[in-house]
Amino acid sequence: MPSVAVKLYSVFFKFLLKHRLQNRIQGPADDNANNNHTANPFGVTSRPEESIAAVNPSFTDGVATKDIHIDPLTSVSIRIFLPDTCLDSRPQSTTPRTPRVRSLVKQPDSLESGSDPNRSIHRRNSYGPELNNVVNNSYENHRRNSYGCIGKDLDNGVYRGYSPLSIGNSRKLPLMLQFHGGGFVTGSNESVANDFFCRRIAKLCDVMVIAVGYRLAPENRYPGAFEDGLKVLHWLAKQANLAECGKSLGNARGGGGVADLRKSGEGQRHVADAFGASLVEPWLAAHGDPSRCVLLGVSCGANIADYVARKAVESGRLLDPIKVVAQVLMYPFFIGNVPTHSEIKLANSYFFDKAMCILAWKLFLPEEEFSLDHPAANPLIPNREPPLKLMPPTLTVVAEHDWMRDRAIAYSEALRKVNVDAPVLEYKDAVHEFATLDMLLKTPQAQACAEDIAIWVKKYISLRGHEFSY
Repeated sequence: MPSVAVKLYSVFFKFLLKHRLQNRIQGPADDNANNNHTANPFGVTSRPEESIAAVNPSFTDGVATKDIHIDPLTSVSIRIFLPDTCLDSRPQSTTPRTPRVRSLVKQPDSLESGSDPNRSIHRRNSYGPELNNVVNNSYENHRRNSYGCIGKDLDNGVYRGYSPLSIGNSRKLPLMLQFHGGGFVTGSNESVANDFFCRRIAKLCDVMVIAVGYRLAPENRYPGAFEDGLKVLHWLAKQANLAECGKSLGNARGGGGVADLRKSGEGQRHVADAFGASLVEPWLAAHGDPSRCVLLGVSCGANIADYVARKAVESGRLLDPIKVVAQVLMYPFFIGNVPTHSEIKLANSYFFDKAMCILAWKLFLPEEEFSLDHPAANPLIPNREPPLKLMPPTLTVVAEHDWMRDRAIAYSEALRKVNVDAPVLEYKDAVHEFATLDMLLKTPQAQACAEDIAIWVKKYISLRGHEFSY
């Protein structure tokens, strides 16, 4: 059974959440949403009562973060979590390799005596004169930081965070889209709890986590949050294509000299689409591998992740170069008209009881569409497209004391029946959101859950030859 502290906190949490949900039902925003679903298309992605974690573009704790507002017409935003392992571009090996290249140019005595190793050696280009001036100017303008990469860290004395200079020589990391929980009504991708969880996942899985700030209900009802998740996936595909365009332009301009390489590296950041509305995001262009994309959803975010996975399957090659290779559903927010055994036995469970969750669904679904067998709520309704056999590998995490557990397990069983890799991780004495709730984030069970997710995910994101490197 959960501890006494968890039980007491659950009572306080349920009282507070019920009060907030009832205020949303009685609020003027809900009346506008009932009359017109597009009354406020811009929407909101967080509530005033949420504790927000500030971004930190440096690798002070091993992960750098950055916020991006990706859509000028809505409030949809993302927070990128970049682990410092992206800065190690050397191949993974126990001993560093020494290149078998004989230097035809003698190094200056100052370098041999142990002076600054970052100073460039005076070499003669095979196509023409020496590049002394080019290299010296580059050295004056760019300092090598403690992580071994060159970036413009100081801008008029103000620290701007990590800025990749050369896109071609950076280590590529898989992408993980993360959708936070909160019953579609509360929660934020920038909250302290979600920030902590995403940092943990980024470190353990060695991935670039992209936490999606989707629009909340009742200001934006269904399908707003679901479309926002798909919009972010399309934005990532667009970013990958823009980065490839920038790389091609850089190769076309390059003449083989260091100066051309420097210019092409800088130019890739400013490549835009035909309307100039979408610039290349440097972190994604330098370190993101779109061919290894994982979806991770927490509670109601798992419903969004499953929707995005389905749409990715339907889109096929239209999303190239994005490839969704797996998804993780953490205690998904599934429900249905016909109650399961756990929905009857655990209806008054900890933190999120069934009555409160039905209230959240009433706030999220349009009034004329409300049904517990809505496609957004029940993944097992008949004739749902695409066929389950086309779904990506799916890991489902459930808790023993969660009334939603049986329907999540049934969905996983349906996937396994059509030969989809869909294991279930069930945690004893655990409650809903046991690995992501602010009070429970630092428990051993939350840490173990994140480690278990990392072990499974790495089966699908590890490069060939490194499958068992974890």
